[in-house]
Amino acid sequence: MSWKIAGRYFENCTCDLVCPCTASFALGATKERCTVVLVFHIDSGEVEGVDVGGLTLAACADTPRFMHEGNWRLGVLVDDAASDEQAGKLGAVFGGALGGPMAALVPLVAEQLGVLRVPMQFTSEGGHHTLNLGEAGSLEVDDVVPFGSESGEAVALTHVFHPAGPTLTVAKAGASRFEAFGLVPELAGQSGFSSDFAWSA
Repeated sequence: MSWKIAGRYFENCTCDLVCPCTASFALGATKERCTVVLVFHIDSGEVEGVDVGGLTLAACADTPRFMHEGNWRLGVLVDDAASDEQAGKLGAVFGGALGGPMAALVPLVAEQLGVLRVPMQFTSEGGHHTLNLGEAGSLEVDDVVPFGSESGEAVALTHVFHPAGPTLTVAKAGASRFEAFGLVPELAGQSGFSSDFAWSA
């Protein structure tokens, strides 16, 4: 059966602003390892007949400096508002089992760190994007508007290879904190991106 989801995305990683990994996995992170939390809030969508609108999912990847070499460690946090059926469908989409953008990243993952169900509160307004994860922490990034910009439009990175899409808005993290899967990355003040996304298969 087919599926489609659409919504809003942001990420926060341990790289200094601006993360070079997003321009190309082969450029290498600014630290020895890159730990990134990828946040997907689904505004509307259906997976094999199951409505998944209004739910949020976050994936945490811990990778070597050069991401294209593989050996990623990946953990997934699922909105505890999701039913078991919804969580299963989202797991299939974000695990790449049903095709779509995430399927291209599966060969890079060497270790699955597990799945956590946590309370999630997502907001995205006026270039400010947040996710509260209960005891697992909270993330916040702000889109970067260049000095002297008359339009007020944020800086964007285009023509990238990224599951959210080919264009990402550059963002900077605020007081982010995260602790899950034995990972405690230093995300506050570091690199971020935001975007809308729309997937189907």
